Amino acid sequence: MAYKAPRGTVDILPAQSGKWQELEQLLRTICANYNVKGIRTPIFEHTELFNRAVGDTTDVVSKEMYTFEDRKGRSMTLRPEGTAGIARAYVENKLYGMPEKLQKVYYMGPMFRYERPQNGRQRQFHQFGVEMLGVESPYVDVECMLMAVTVVKALGLKNIQLHINTLGDQESRDAYREALQNHFQPVLNELCHDCQVRYEKNPLRILDCKVDKNHPMMKTAPKTIDYLTDNAKAHFEKVCALLDDLEIDYVVDPNLVRGLDYYSHTVFEIISDDPKLGAGSTVGGGGRYNGLVEELGGPQTPGVGFAFGMERLMIALGDDHEDEEGLDVYIMPLGSEAKDLAMQIMTMLRANGFTCDMDQCDRGLKGQFKSADRFHAHFSMIIGDEEVQKEVVNMKCNHTKEQVEVPLENIVEFIENHYEGDHDHE
Repeated sequence: MAYKAPRGTVDILPAQSGKWQELEQLLRTICANYNVKGIRTPIFEHTELFNRAVGDTTDVVSKEMYTFEDRKGRSMTLRPEGTAGIARAYVENKLYGMPEKLQKVYYMGPMFRYERPQNGRQRQFHQFGVEMLGVESPYVDVECMLMAVTVVKALGLKNIQLHINTLGDQESRDAYREALQNHFQPVLNELCHDCQVRYEKNPLRILDCKVDKNHPMMKTAPKTIDYLTDNAKAHFEKVCALLDDLEIDYVVDPNLVRGLDYYSHTVFEIISDDPKLGAGSTVGGGGRYNGLVEELGGPQTPGVGFAFGMERLMIALGDDHEDEEGLDVYIMPLGSEAKDLAMQIMTMLRANGFTCDMDQCDRGLKGQFKSADRFHAHFSMIIGDEEVQKEVVNMKCNHTKEQVEVPLENIVEFIENHYEGDHDHE
């Protein structure tokens, strides 16, 4: 039987892993720039966590989760998103008691959703996300949005637009929920089964429905902005004023509600018309979630965050990324004694911080030079019987084609001098 990767999963092969590492490093650099620290939570959690945090009326919970029973009969779920696990870790590890009230964290790793695989969207996919917990402030909302915009700009995406909306505070949401129910009640039997369930549990989700999106009542649905309390309105106006001051282009999109139950106040998405992704593609998004930590048993803790699907970021990164750095030295032994010496030299060079490899296939020089080219080696080090006897090696610079005989004890010094301090060896 020929085994294949399960549908909706892909192997990241050595030829692509360098590009993934480049993306990960770019994201880590931006996080350091914003003083956001890494956090790693389990890949599976108790199912109840996602039911409570994400909401059992969402498509994620009701249709897309990978759920299983462990040997003790406990229901476990492979994480479909990152925020719920972060909030659980925040409560369990009492991060609310830290001296710094605002805790800024990022995560990066695999998530799992059972949905139809397509370009840039798999059943096992990777997500990069940021959560800022502990302070309710329009300034934190804007810092979060600014960081998301920084990511897409760093990737070189063209034609990006920040879409924002507000869901308001709990009082605003209650008033809006009632308005939505009154609006859709006359046509409830015309809506899909899922929307009929959402009507009772979470009518905001009706606006996010892909089945009924062209129903005439969608176009005339009430807007969240008309049901805001004075406090919620002031919060959103300050968010807009700060974005104006920073000269960040944005569009207020009254139809933007985001798909998960825990959102409140500011929600946002980054839309791109870059040809690499296709017109009107959502690259990522997020928003404020002020009730989530309390829902999970923690103290009252405001939070705001965003997430990007990393596969989509990889498409955005394109193929014009930097080539991975080549090897410093590729060692080319000819004969068994030369191979013994090559092994010792390779170990010594790696201990001194140089990247190197050697031929293990006992090939002739022609085949070994081809490998040196494939590895983009800076130097080819040739060792034959004569070099072993003389205790020297032949160093060929593959850029200048210059070849020099170097005594064994001078190899490190020779390489360091050649790099003239440009290369970082620790």
